[in-house]
Amino acid sequence: MADHQGSWPAAAPPPPGYVPPRDLPPPAPLMSALPHRPIYREPHPVSAGPVLSGLAATTVWFVLFGSLGSDLGSYAWWTIGAALAAWAVAVVLAVLGDRGVAVGVAIASGVALSIALLFVALRWTFTQDWPLW
Repeated sequence: MADHQGSWPAAAPPPPGYVPPRDLPPPAPLMSALPHRPIYREPHPVSAGPVLSGLAATTVWFVLFGSLGSDLGSYAWWTIGAALAAWAVAVVLAVLGDRGVAVGVAIASGVALSIALLFVALRWTFTQDWPLW
């Protein structure tokens, strides 16, 4: 039989200035020797309030611009122009302003443009006449 090795050495004390994190649960006994995993946080998190305000403001924007059109062609052109302006505002907001509002603006403008172009495609399919010219 092999020689008796004795007991395991005691764990070394932590380095000076080390403060363990308080919000983490204690590690499992087998994993106690491993260092804690780093926690990465978003520096500017997006919450629901700004996203909803961007959605609401852009919805009002598209309702106002859509109401300027008198037929499907003019409605579609007003919506395309409003979508281009909204996307420009979303880019500026994403770079310089609130990214949550930029997300709301981008979502609402994509949906509004999709609805307008769906009506254009349906008219074109059923009448064989492109309504934007």
